[in-house]
Amino acid sequence: MRAFLRALALIAAVFSAPAQAEEVACLSHVAENTGPFRIIKAALKAEEVSLTFVGHSTFLIESAKGVRIATDYNDYVKPNAIPDIATMNRAHDTHFTHNPDKRITHVLRGWSDSGPRAVHDLTFHDVRVRNVPTNIRSYNGTERYGNSIFVFEIAGLCIAHLGHLHHTLTPEHLKAIGQFDIVMVPVDGSFTMDQDGMMEVLDTLGAKLMIPMHYFGQSTLSRFLEKTGERYEIKRNATNNTVVSRESLPAKPTVLVLPGRHF
Repeated sequence: MRAFLRALALIAAVFSAPAQAEEVACLSHVAENTGPFRIIKAALKAEEVSLTFVGHSTFLIESAKGVRIATDYNDYVKPNAIPDIATMNRAHDTHFTHNPDKRITHVLRGWSDSGPRAVHDLTFHDVRVRNVPTNIRSYNGTERYGNSIFVFEIAGLCIAHLGHLHHTLTPEHLKAIGQFDIVMVPVDGSFTMDQDGMMEVLDTLGAKLMIPMHYFGQSTLSRFLEKTGERYEIKRNATNNTVVSRESLPAKPTVLVLPGRHF
């Protein structure tokens, strides 16, 4: 793990120049303690969605019809349940795998190996998943459309996973994204983008519920919360799972901290 973190630090140093954004075309449950994280077998109402923070940038999202989605599915941190849908980004290998479990019905990569950008718009039972391509830093400068923001439309809610976002968003991005209700936001302040830049993204998106992810220790998270506490409500959950509906969204924009594994 130390070698892995040293490699990440080297990559961050090499990729320090910001990327330029490109134009693109929007409660009840049963807990099963199957490992270090609580995996939720959802018994949800049609208007509810279950969100479990597994760790790093991986969440398990569950719908009322039992659809399971794992974000940034990888070989290091994964839920103790086989998802129906796995989304991946490729900035680092903690966000993707070359060998996803063959039992996963849909594997959605945030990049394209055969065209200029990945294009996904999947409807699966009561879930719609689509992507908005973004850029990543690379050894050669900027790799256009190397990652994606994934958007999940479930239970009348619009949920976004920002992935390994490296830049602020253009009007074209925002038009493609649409209005978010819930956003999962990387807050490391270095490997993705600085925390002030990420705050600008959050202010622009205007989501009611913001869930931090992709931080490497409590000190990094605390710095982010100090910044957000000046303008948003801060709440900490006792467990790594929350069940949300449109009616239960907070009246004021709120940062919700879910405990989970971090490197």
